[in-house]
Amino acid sequence: MRGWGIVWCVLGLLAAGPAVAGTLYRCDGADGGRSYVSKRVPGAKCVAISSYQDVRRAPAASAPAASGNATATVRVDGSPASEVLPAAAPKTASGPPPAKAKFVRMATSTIYSYVDANGIRNFSNRRPRGVANVSAHSIQYAVFQMETCYACGLQPGVDFGKTRLNTSAYKDEIAQASRDYGVDEAVIRAVIHAESAFRPTALSRVGAQGLMQLMPATARRFGVSDSYNAAQNIQGGVQYLAWLLKRYGGDLKLAAAGYNAGEGAVDKYRGVPPYSETRRYVDRVSTLAERYRGSLAQR
Repeated sequence: MRGWGIVWCVLGLLAAGPAVAGTLYRCDGADGGRSYVSKRVPGAKCVAISSYQDVRRAPAASAPAASGNATATVRVDGSPASEVLPAAAPKTASGPPPAKAKFVRMATSTIYSYVDANGIRNFSNRRPRGVANVSAHSIQYAVFQMETCYACGLQPGVDFGKTRLNTSAYKDEIAQASRDYGVDEAVIRAVIHAESAFRPTALSRVGAQGLMQLMPATARRFGVSDSYNAAQNIQGGVQYLAWLLKRYGGDLKLAAAGYNAGEGAVDKYRGVPPYSETRRYVDRVSTLAERYRGSLAQR
């Protein structure tokens, strides 16, 4: 199982157990080994990749409907589809519901956990050697694949002028990308919301990946080696968005159209292309950006 598969299984395991809250770190040691732990490992390069909490305590209003929308997409080895856990991703629990997804199959994985001498809880999809008191947990999850980006479909029943905003997820990553490329944080959040509904491992049927749904060619173009790494994906997506904004003189509607349909289509039609999906997407990104500006200004 790839890294993000481990992450979501770990989060599912934590949510299924006693009430807990904390941060999950990905730590790369000097020996090249990678671990997912509940505390930073001394001497290792650690990155906070998610927070977790007891999702059973979440208010009813933030609980997704039981129609398959209560899932978070993640990858597994050898599968073009997305692996999905039954629990909503903790980082997006207060954000928008995910786009519709197609059920493929049920799958099972085993996660091993243990507490080391430093009091750090470790998680792995492989049984650790030479470690006593290892707990094995079987995690069952559904496999889904998203059809399209969140704001691209018709989305009947979703009012983008009123839908719940997410002003807290990926705060550091978004702030850093905003500083690096000069793009308003409200615009970044609007595009993330429109593209993946803040799902870090979202995968569309055409192959767009991650939070801002980067196509593989776009990811390579902007130096993203792992589109399922949230920090990398946001950096690459915002770099592309900044490039589009500069190309179109700061016009968000044209930049959003280029992000959705490609700058070639915008140049061809000398404006927003006459594609129903793109026009719908542009209107929703504009609405979300305005709402995020107002919400962030009140913090």
